[in-house]
Amino acid sequence: MEDIPDNWQQQAEERKKDYRLMLDRFKGKKARRVLKQLPALHEEAFSRISCQKCAHCCKTISPRFKTPDIRRIAKFLHLKESVLIDTYLDLDEEGDFVVKSTPCPFLGADNLCQIYEARPGDCRQYPYTDNEVLIKRPATTCLNAVICPAVYYVLERLKGIR
Repeated sequence: MEDIPDNWQQQAEERKKDYRLMLDRFKGKKARRVLKQLPALHEEAFSRISCQKCAHCCKTISPRFKTPDIRRIAKFLHLKESVLIDTYLDLDEEGDFVVKSTPCPFLGADNLCQIYEARPGDCRQYPYTDNEVLIKRPATTCLNAVICPAVYYVLERLKGIR
């Protein structure tokens, strides 16, 4: 992963407080200026980072499986929705369906998603480096910085914005 130090996770963990303070300062015009830069920073990060080489998100966290996701994935896998739920999903403490275990049961040995075309909405949007979630949910962003090198990369690039 080009431009990403080997100890990026440790650095992200150590910088969580600084990231949070930085994200909290992105208000008004500054937030709009940052939001305009996110798509380019997102593209830059993913030109250097391969999800297929990393797959850390799929190995450590679960997306939420909403009803439309369950329908789409069950159809894709030629399963009844109830079978998909019983086989792969549990309800978490917030009442959302999540995978029963990590790594994600749909992650192949080659780090490719076996349901990529039908993947949950959370997976489609993750790691939120190209949209307002990065700023509007700073606690989530700081957690994601330790999970995803692209989030770490984007936050590091945003540190220079005044």
